[in-house]
Parts: sequence; structure tokens; C-alpha cells
Amino acid sequence: MKANDFRRIALSLEGAEESSHMGAADFRVGGRIFATLASEKQGYGNLMLTVEQQKAFVDELPEVFLPIAGGWGRMGMTHIQLAAANEDVMAGALQTAWKLRVEKNAKSGKKTSLKAKKMRVPKTRRKKR
Repeated sequence: MKANDFRRIALSLEGAEESSHMGAADFRVGGRIFATLASEKQGYGNLMLTVEQQKAFVDELPEVFLPIAGGWGRMGMTHIQLAAANEDVMAGALQTAWKLRVEKNAKSGKKTSLKAKKMRVPKTRRKKR
């Protein structure tokens, strides 16, 4: 599989949109990221999973999945080796990340994009006289 396959499958998921984060393609639902191609040059797509989901994917297919190095990986962010994945594996992994993001969006009750949040001006306190 290639980056274009990752993109095609990600965008086939309901409500998914492509955007950009730090110069790399990302895939969002409800304005929130569920997958990226930030490691495309290294041959990976990235999935935002739970730690438990990451462990299950890595345990089942260690030749396809590995935690992203450092703190991101310890939080569940996972590489999928594009060349080693087949259509079904990639589709299942992307759907898992998408579903997790949809569930988190529903729990938070917010559909606001991160960009919109950053643009908000914080309220300041007035001194009482």
C-alpha cells in the first residue's frame, strides 16, 4: 500500500476531511485528527489509537504496526508501515482510529476545530475597586 491508498481509505470514512498539520496531511472528523501522513517519507502512516488498541495491533501484526517513538507512542500514537499493510488491514486500522475520534467527539460534545480554539481570546479579569 502507498500513501495515496491511506488517503483514499481515510477519506472514504463518513465525515472525514483532509487538512494539514505542521506541513503534513492529516485526516479529521468533526474537526479533530484521527490519522496523519506526518511520517510518509519514512514509509509510515500514523494512527491515533488508545494504548490498548495500539498493543492489540502491534501484538497481532508487529511487521505492520509499531508505536511512534517517545511520548506520542506511549499515548497510543501508532505507525502503520504502508508497504507492509494490505487493504483490509489498513482499512480496519483507519476505521478504528476514526471510530475512536468520533466517540471522543461525542463525549466532549464539542465539534470545534483546534484552529478555532487557538483563535479564541481568553477572558480577562477586571480588578475590583
